[in-house]
Amino acid sequence: MSPQTNLLQNDEPAPFELTGRDGRSPFVVICDHAGRRLPRALGGLGLPEAALGTHIAWDIGAGGVAERLATRLDAFLIRQRYSRLVIDCNRPLDAVDSITSLSERTPIPGNRHLAPDAAQARAREIFHPYHDQIRGELDRRREIGRPGLLVAVHSFTPIFLDVARPWHIGILYNRDARLAEPLLGLLHDEGDLVVGRNQPYAVSDLTDFSVVHHGERRGVPHVEIEIRQDLIADLAGQNAWAERLARLLPAAAQSVAGLAAL
Repeated sequence: MSPQTNLLQNDEPAPFELTGRDGRSPFVVICDHAGRRLPRALGGLGLPEAALGTHIAWDIGAGGVAERLATRLDAFLIRQRYSRLVIDCNRPLDAVDSITSLSERTPIPGNRHLAPDAAQARAREIFHPYHDQIRGELDRRREIGRPGLLVAVHSFTPIFLDVARPWHIGILYNRDARLAEPLLGLLHDEGDLVVGRNQPYAVSDLTDFSVVHHGERRGVPHVEIEIRQDLIADLAGQNAWAERLARLLPAAAQSVAGLAAL
């Protein structure tokens, strides 16, 4: 594939889906791994359909929570439609797992020995348009003097490499905990949750892109939320978690300087 050859065909959807842009909320909700689509040109990446329905391909339930949360917050929502197996939109482009050839214990044949121009096409047509959209919305808010709070929604598996994960929810951040710390406190106060601080993952410059690039480096208050996927695999769970987070996030935002009027 040459750099001039399109990865996505004209009838295939854009890499992102937008809802709620006219909302008055300060919250901008993003979901890096909402979708499991594969560009037609890539076939099934050499994987059976059953594998493409698992966590290796997308964050099960996260897109549903993000959609319902954005509705309740009257927030702008940006969801990524294509599978992380095509390109991971929450990894720096130079990360070893930006386009992974092994996910957990599953080899990804279609990602092995990928030519540089093929990798560039995935970045050009999926990664960059998605992040350009997030950047553009935050730029727009800054220009009109509207505060922005960035919330990234993800999910994690109950078991990873045979190790059980006890957390119901993890709150992730790197150097800037302005929104994360008050949200952690409110979640602990709920009394019925096992809450992880940077568990089961931790944000870093090498392993994460979205909240580092659009939040931390821009000075935008932000938080990355990970919910255990068995809790949000159905609509009832997605609604319950969206309701809970829609109640707690505005309260957490009260602690962020300059947003006391929320």
